[in-house]
Amino acid sequence: MNTDALLQRIAAQRDDVTALTQDLVRIPTTNPPGDHYEACARFLGERLQKSGFQVEYIRAHGAPGDSDAHPRINVVARYDSGQPGECVHFNSHVDVVEAGSGWTTDPFGGEVRDGKVYGRGTCDMKGGLASSVIACEALLQSGLPLRGALEISGTVDEESGGFGGVGFLAGKGYFSRPRVHHVIIPEPLGVDRICLGHRGVWWGEVETKGRIAHGSMPFLGDSAIHHMAAFIHLLEIQLQPRLKQRHTAVPVEPPGARVSTLNINAIHGGQVEQHYALNARGEPVGDLPAPVVAHSCRAVLDRRFIAEENLDAVKQEIVDMLDELKRTRPGFDYGVRDIMAFVPTATPQDAPVVLATAKAIARVLGREPSFIASPGTYDQKHIVRTGQLRDCIAYGPGILDLAHQPDEYVGIQELVDSAQIMALAALDLTRSRAA
Repeated sequence: MNTDALLQRIAAQRDDVTALTQDLVRIPTTNPPGDHYEACARFLGERLQKSGFQVEYIRAHGAPGDSDAHPRINVVARYDSGQPGECVHFNSHVDVVEAGSGWTTDPFGGEVRDGKVYGRGTCDMKGGLASSVIACEALLQSGLPLRGALEISGTVDEESGGFGGVGFLAGKGYFSRPRVHHVIIPEPLGVDRICLGHRGVWWGEVETKGRIAHGSMPFLGDSAIHHMAAFIHLLEIQLQPRLKQRHTAVPVEPPGARVSTLNINAIHGGQVEQHYALNARGEPVGDLPAPVVAHSCRAVLDRRFIAEENLDAVKQEIVDMLDELKRTRPGFDYGVRDIMAFVPTATPQDAPVVLATAKAIARVLGREPSFIASPGTYDQKHIVRTGQLRDCIAYGPGILDLAHQPDEYVGIQELVDSAQIMALAALDLTRSRAA
């Protein structure tokens, strides 16, 4: 069989890639808390084992969120040709965010309508996982001479940082040479776009401190919430205007993310959250407040920074503002805690995995790809930082803007196109890079 026949074989599997996407979506692997991870891993592993892969199930013992109630189970499947060559690894996360409201279809039903599969995770990124499975199975069935190895993984917790998934596996050597040489992550960046990397991120928690007192006599206390309001005001009038002036030369998509950004992810102050209500007579039912002045208030900051910025400077900028308030605002005191940080990543445009995927896109779609970077991080961060493997891209079906939205979907033709492109890229890499 030649490569034309390979592409025809994949095109004929349109119904198979659709059904596989549906089956994966119908396993509600919602994170948090991490539901049905093992069921999804077993489903994927059993299919790949029947296709000739050697399958491992790896639990991330000790990772954040791992418990007997919600074990962090990952699946890694490998097919070794027995011939000298390099390994191409397709990595997809199986966890999805909560469904939320606003759906016009069952979020875990996998409904097919108008050439699209609907459901939570169709786009981000079970459709990409299905395409990678079809691509690799078609390669093995094609009769084309294979070299090196193919790997497929279904990993967990990407939506919450990936520490129980790719982060854990990278620490165990699953994403390092000599085991793996090239990684394609089928995130939903579009069938004609290759994602080379992502912006940096610093998640931090700022706590403002106060002094507790009776709520009827607030003048005897010092409200940490008022201090936090002063800090947020300073963010709005000082930092936010500066961030809007910082532009990157990196082609981040969408274009609005080509500047530095700050999102206040959450604020927690005073009493724990309560739910108040009155009955028909106007009497309070349920929770009731207690009259105290807040002695602590915490804000979670999600700071995304561009390649031209430095992580230490990003954090110092926040500390400098807090120090300014400490000098100028009576009673102001604070603490800062790191939650998570990753620097920007960028795979060179002439890297083997980039060139092979670009060549395949041109062959299948008849046009040259565009090269982009992601506004948010994804599991490439662990592969580069922990695995020390830079030949890594994100490429897969789906529209990024649909991720985490109601009525999320993936186009069936995109599933087919991307499977063809993945198959050609893998074949090219294992052939041209043979040892």
